[in-house]
Amino acid sequence: MTAAVERGWNTFIFSSNRRDLALEWSSIALIYPLFIEEGNLYDSEQRRVATLFEISSPQQLEKLQPLNEEAENVVVDLLGWQVIPAENIVAAIQGTQKTVFAISKTSSEAQIFLEALEQGLGGVILKTEDLKAVLELKDYLDRRNEEGSLLNLTKATVTNVQMAGMGDRVCVDLCSLMRPGEGLLVGSFARGLFLVHSECLESNYISSRPFRVNAGPVHAYVAVPGGKTSYLSELKVGKEVIVVDQNGMQRTAIIGRVKIETRPLILVEAKIDLDNQTSYSILLQNAETVSLVSSRKDGHQQTAIPVTSLKIGDEILVRLQGGARHTGIEIEEFIVEK
Repeated sequence: MTAAVERGWNTFIFSSNRRDLALEWSSIALIYPLFIEEGNLYDSEQRRVATLFEISSPQQLEKLQPLNEEAENVVVDLLGWQVIPAENIVAAIQGTQKTVFAISKTSSEAQIFLEALEQGLGGVILKTEDLKAVLELKDYLDRRNEEGSLLNLTKATVTNVQMAGMGDRVCVDLCSLMRPGEGLLVGSFARGLFLVHSECLESNYISSRPFRVNAGPVHAYVAVPGGKTSYLSELKVGKEVIVVDQNGMQRTAIIGRVKIETRPLILVEAKIDLDNQTSYSILLQNAETVSLVSSRKDGHQQTAIPVTSLKIGDEILVRLQGGARHTGIEIEEFIVEK
């Protein structure tokens, strides 16, 4: 328990008759105990947080596919999982909006669940009495986070820059330092998010703040883990966002503070294909310290272009994705944004 808590894991699952152990551990460290009762997981307030499925045959796996339970989380216990490949579980739950966890007994087993079909499950629950398994799983997740994965960023050409009046803009301060070329993906439309540069570069106007991104107004979308988006107004301390660099390498960062203040805004519009009607837009604070990441990587061009010097024809980076969203999750439906 101590090893897990020291590595940032504080959710523990107990059988319903071991509440005494949960109470004892809670006196040692700040933990979040869950209890197994009648095929469900409940928190200490008796709120159901997950449904538990025990699966030992393909027929039982088929019953998992509808996932009509009210709980947003599903825990899968594969009894003799070697007979049911992890890929089958991932395939069974694709297309659902639930987070599925698998019970793993070793770190290598957990790795299989997290990587199956290049997508993996939403998470794992480590069931072990071996301290080594805790350490190995943490090491694996650290490496996985460092390596990250590439997002496909597309070059877009600025087609319009104009003043837009006053608005409530959001500064996102992270618990991590950002490097030149890194920032957050933000946009007025979910179909196209602009790579907004952090304030890590030195300026004549203010000291660098490599933990901050002046991200845009409260209405804007921002990329968060899991391929989802949030409104900037929804961000708060402890939530996570995706930090992306000029090459598309992504990593997760925790928010340490969010500041919303009224500031003058500037509208930026861009297109991927100048002959196409599809346009992408973002509003940003009209300030020298606010920049968009340039698509140029030849070393002779600046990494970030301040919005105060941005002009028609400049090339910046955007992330293209599906425009239709429901609670931040991409869905397939007809939608018009303008």
